[in-house]
Order: sequence, then C-alpha cells, then structure tokens
Amino acid sequence: MTAPSGSRLGRAVAFLKSLAVPVLIFLLLRTFVIEAFHIWPSGSMERTLLIGDFLFVNKMLYGAELPVVHTRLPAIRAPLVGDVVIFNSVEEPGLTVVKRIVGLPGDTLAMEGDVLFRNGAAVAEPYAQHLYPDLDPTHPDMRRWQLPYYLGADPARYRPSLKRWGPLVVPPDSFFVMGDNRDDSYDSRYWGFLGRDRIRGTPMLVYYSYDHNGPLPLPFLTAIRWDRILSVPE
Repeated sequence: MTAPSGSRLGRAVAFLKSLAVPVLIFLLLRTFVIEAFHIWPSGSMERTLLIGDFLFVNKMLYGAELPVVHTRLPAIRAPLVGDVVIFNSVEEPGLTVVKRIVGLPGDTLAMEGDVLFRNGAAVAEPYAQHLYPDLDPTHPDMRRWQLPYYLGADPARYRPSLKRWGPLVVPPDSFFVMGDNRDDSYDSRYWGFLGRDRIRGTPMLVYYSYDHNGPLPLPFLTAIRWDRILSVPE
C-alpha cells in the first residue's frame, strides 16, 4: 500500500524542521563565537603557527562583527601586546592574515638589528625567529608611510629598513603587527598600522595540521602532525 502523499509531506516537513535547529546553532556559532581558519603557504608566523595548520578562531574576545550591519558586539577585552590576531588584509580585499601585536595606540616603537624597542625599552620576544641575520632590505613603501609618524630628529635622512626603523608613534585605534618569523614576514613594517576594525579574532585551537611537504599525492593524510592537533597557539 502506498503511503498518502500528505503523510510523506508531513515527514519531509518534520525532517526539515529537525535540520533547522543544528543549522541555526552552527550559523550562530560561526557568526559570534568561532570560525575555522587555515594557514596557507606563508611561513611568517613560524614556529608559533605552521603552514598546514587549521585553526579555530575565537571571535568573541574582541567583539564579533554582526553581518550586513557591520556593527560589533561588546568585546570581552581589548587587543593586547603579544596577542596573535586574525585580521582582514589592509591591502588585499578578501584576504585574511595572521600576525602578532607588538604595539598599541600611543606606543613608540623602533627596531635596531633583531631587537624591538617599545617606549624606549628592549622587548623580550622568545617567540621571534631571526633566520637571516645579514638580511636587511629596504623598500620605498616603508619610508613613504612611516614619515608622518616618525619621531626622529632628521626626517630628511630617514631611510628605514627591515631591521632598522623608527621611532614611530602608533596612532589611536590602531596597532603595529609583525610576524614571528621576523626576517620573512610582510607586516606593519611594510604596509603600516592595523586598524582596530579589521581584527576578527585570535587563534584558539589547532584542530588539524599536516606537513604540506609530506609524501605525495596525499600529504594531508600521510603527513599529519599529531603533536599539533588540539594544541593552543601562544
């Protein structure tokens, strides 16, 4: 005997209703609490984060942004020096980037060699890597954007480089970010300050990781970094 069409319709409606709750919960969590993020081929945050890391990002800490209206929920706390942050690229729309905050609004920053100075004091940075001690390139964009914030005595002769720049003062509602792999990071030294409105969250957990240089053709299955799974970036 064939079931009445009304009965089949009722079961279909009930099935769709059963899906609605988990889908709604997923959307709410993704919008307000956590979001997945993948470290693409850029080693700028090594050793803290590696190429092939898959992260859950905490969006609540700094206040999640409401879609469409682009208004933020209240933050649990403000970004701090030392925080690793996920943010929207300053230069490339649609690109999400990860770096570490090294300067807050009002801070005076400078770098000499491999040493970062904040407000005149050398900063201990156990997470920073310096792989190429003799590498110190310059770029015209550095001087162009840095000059308005430069506090030195002779702006006309100021020629910043990767490892020698400043002192610069961080403007209000902005941050200075750098990669932990200091000699191989395209960061605030090149493109300027990071606005508060661009910060999306902070890494909460590495939920999967693999070595992209592992055995082909399936390194994501044959080169899993088991020691990194469920680790907390610092």
